[in-house]
Amino acid sequence: MHKLRKLWQYRRFRLAVEVISILLLLLAVRAWMQRGMVAGPVPELEGRLLNDKPYSLLADSRRPLLVHFWASWCPVCKLEQESIQAISEDHPVITIAMQSGEANEVTEYMLQEGLRFPVINDSSGMLSRRFGVRAVPSSFIVAKSNTIVFREAGYTTGIGLRLRLWVAQYWR
Repeated sequence: MHKLRKLWQYRRFRLAVEVISILLLLLAVRAWMQRGMVAGPVPELEGRLLNDKPYSLLADSRRPLLVHFWASWCPVCKLEQESIQAISEDHPVITIAMQSGEANEVTEYMLQEGLRFPVINDSSGMLSRRFGVRAVPSSFIVAKSNTIVFREAGYTTGIGLRLRLWVAQYWR
């Protein structure tokens, strides 16, 4: 009986060490993916939407905003696009198509996929560099104070983005 108890304690200890190790590894990978992404005050974000209307982030600071970088050639972005579409129907969203071709190619992609969220075409990658985006998808949640309060690189669930937008409502 004593040996069984020791064995059980050893297994629980080993499991705890493994779980902690996995969590530390995940945090390290997340930090590596987010390296260089801007934090704090949001960089200037102005451009023309695909419909040729001008866009300025500073003019859209009534509510928390999702700034989402994606690419038409990115398979992970394709997994996320329905969530981004749904969020854009309830929250302010601006998306940036990173190096996805000319505006007419991005427009064609949007039509084929049935997407209607607002898009600025970043064919040169200039906006992406300004935000420190090295990989897509990447998302930033901007509070009403024009401060980036959350940033994510890689796949993020729709629920996760909605939760971050909700928290950002109360950010000062």
